[in-house]
Amino acid sequence: MDKSTTPTAVRRRPDDDVRALGLFDGLSDGQLADLVAAGTRMPFEAGEELFREGRPAEHWWVLLGGTVELVRHVGRGETVLGRMDVPGRWAGGFRAWDDHGVYLATGRAATAGRVLRVPATALRAWSRREFSFGDHILEGLFRNAWHFQTVTREKESLVALGTLAAGLAHEINNPASAAARAAAALGEACDGMLASLRALAGTALTAGQYAALDELRRGIDAPAVVDPIDAADREEALAAWMGDHGVGRSWVTAPVLARAGVDPDWCDAAAAVLGPTALGPGLEWVATTVTAAGLIAEVQESTRRVSTQVGEVRSYSQLDRAPVGSTDVREGIDSTLVVLRHRMPAGVAVQRGYAPDTPRIEAVAAELNQVWTNLVTNALDAMDGDGVLRLATSPGRDGGVVVEVSDTGSGMPPEVRQHVFDPFFTTKPVGRGTGLGLDIVRRIVDRHGGDVEIDTRPGATTFRVLLPAVMADRS
Repeated sequence: MDKSTTPTAVRRRPDDDVRALGLFDGLSDGQLADLVAAGTRMPFEAGEELFREGRPAEHWWVLLGGTVELVRHVGRGETVLGRMDVPGRWAGGFRAWDDHGVYLATGRAATAGRVLRVPATALRAWSRREFSFGDHILEGLFRNAWHFQTVTREKESLVALGTLAAGLAHEINNPASAAARAAAALGEACDGMLASLRALAGTALTAGQYAALDELRRGIDAPAVVDPIDAADREEALAAWMGDHGVGRSWVTAPVLARAGVDPDWCDAAAAVLGPTALGPGLEWVATTVTAAGLIAEVQESTRRVSTQVGEVRSYSQLDRAPVGSTDVREGIDSTLVVLRHRMPAGVAVQRGYAPDTPRIEAVAAELNQVWTNLVTNALDAMDGDGVLRLATSPGRDGGVVVEVSDTGSGMPPEVRQHVFDPFFTTKPVGRGTGLGLDIVRRIVDRHGGDVEIDTRPGATTFRVLLPAVMADRS
């Protein structure tokens, strides 16, 4: 018997409905039969969900008949991105070449029909066996695309981290430097206080005199706010008074007492208490205590400002809070403005319009702060250093929240608005933007089950974020 007629040599032939698909042009009957044998023909009914957006793309779906709509969740609704309505159109299977591949949309049947469903593992094995070189090309393409997206998102995260660090450093630097200067000056003031006390001790000052002097001092130990011209007049009058009473070092003592609001009448009272011998050391002691009190107040205020800044950054990053919890979006917006204060141009005015009845919502606060960061940064860029940034909150539907970030920039042309949430789309010059800021906004709001709306015209652009009271189940 001729070997070619033996049963083992008979090549399988795929069914005509598969052989007729242009998708498989170029495949031999044997190759196509092997591929079909690795899969399963599946009928479906109208309304049936074949695969879901975001789930692992573990199957390759080839349409044999009927219509399947490709639907994507956008905000609180769904958008039909496209349709598989011609036999041979396909979807999914990405895990054949990418271990992280997920379905980019939900496949929902619009009519009854049939599909060929091939597991991604079987598709990969068949591809490697039949088209080894092409399989390597595809795998490399998926790997490079994944790597590029990952690196770009990491860069965006590093830019955000750099923004946070720069803002924190900028805001902390001034009060920290002021505290350091005040602490150094406080040491000198304490040395002067001890020296004046030693001088007083050498004048045989009685306890009663010291108590009376301290009583006078307590009347001025909280430095008064004095007009500079008035202070100059007081300083001149005090210097003249000290010269008339034989008090040395008036150039040191008079300015301090003048800024504290001391006048010649107070000096007359001190002279009556101290007498001529102890008058000079007594006035120096009072001046050093006033200086020390002022420096201590400066240290306290500076360190309070540092502590406040750290608290705002902690609130911004939410490092000490649970991932999901009750969130006041107003706190997050204020923390974001503090972090971005160093980026606020002098020509941009910030207006807040927080409704008192803005409710708390269930959310990942740290993620929402990234939304506010990207929207505020985008608004600042749109105004190019001059305009009004307005932030408003109000109650939303069913206990949710509406947040508006508005700017007075030039607005968006229709072609920009159409693609503004697309990954890697940017109108900024090379090196200034990656095109992921608003994509991140959309993704985070989407994870929360919310929506983002845009109202734009020249001189007024508003991003409106609608967030539900409870995070949506996106599993």
